[in-house]
Amino acid sequence: MKARSISAPSATAFLFASALIGLLLIPLAALIVSTTPTAIADGIGHPLFGPALGLSLRTTLVSLCFTVITGTPLAWWLATSKSRLAGVVEVLVDVPIVLPPAVIGVGLLESFGRRGLFGPLLGAANLSIPFTEGAVVLAQVVVSAPFFVKATTTAFRKVDRDTMTVARTLGASPSSAFFRVAIPIALPGLVAGASLAWARALGEFGATLIFAGNLSGRTQTMPLAIFTALESDVRLAVVFSLVLAAMGGLLLVALRTAPRLWKGRSGAAP
Repeated sequence: MKARSISAPSATAFLFASALIGLLLIPLAALIVSTTPTAIADGIGHPLFGPALGLSLRTTLVSLCFTVITGTPLAWWLATSKSRLAGVVEVLVDVPIVLPPAVIGVGLLESFGRRGLFGPLLGAANLSIPFTEGAVVLAQVVVSAPFFVKATTTAFRKVDRDTMTVARTLGASPSSAFFRVAIPIALPGLVAGASLAWARALGEFGATLIFAGNLSGRTQTMPLAIFTALESDVRLAVVFSLVLAAMGGLLLVALRTAPRLWKGRSGAAP
């Protein structure tokens, strides 16, 4: 009786898990079976592909660097501060996660557009952000940074404060203890957060479309190129989608295996 009562919930859980896994994998499988090597080669040679891929790689690299540089100290402060302000800031950082990308795009346009909140100041300085490559980066940062900050804050909270205290007692400065103790311990969480942020930036569509537009060679990232191709050639859109999925998967695997390689190198060091 006891074995039967245990196996029944396990079987039910397995069925639900299988259904979810299948639902997650079916779209990718559909992309794979819907194209051919010849179609992939033709798609890679299409005039839309090169500029869109280059822009996506360039802008996501810039946005990720900015997010890591600014988000890491913010995450450390959120993880170590006991003030009420930290709790408020943490909630504010999470807000873009629950907002539709279109809302973020409109908000950015109303902030940095010609008639937006900072429009007159930007105009006085002869600066224009909307419908530029900078707008693409800004949209990517807003939608992706919360994922990095959230994951990194969680990782920093797992750092033993006693270990930091010992490092300080042994003469390490606060910055030295942070980089030599906290960062190595929290590195897997930082890499996971960077992976999530990069993936979110790479797939950003709505905010980019509204704030930066869909200008080929200027603001057209891979998701926007897929949208453009879908209007005229579904097979081309499938190829673009498959290439983007493969690129994202390979780079995310590389990012996730980096901490293990780093730990192995550190352990092998004399």
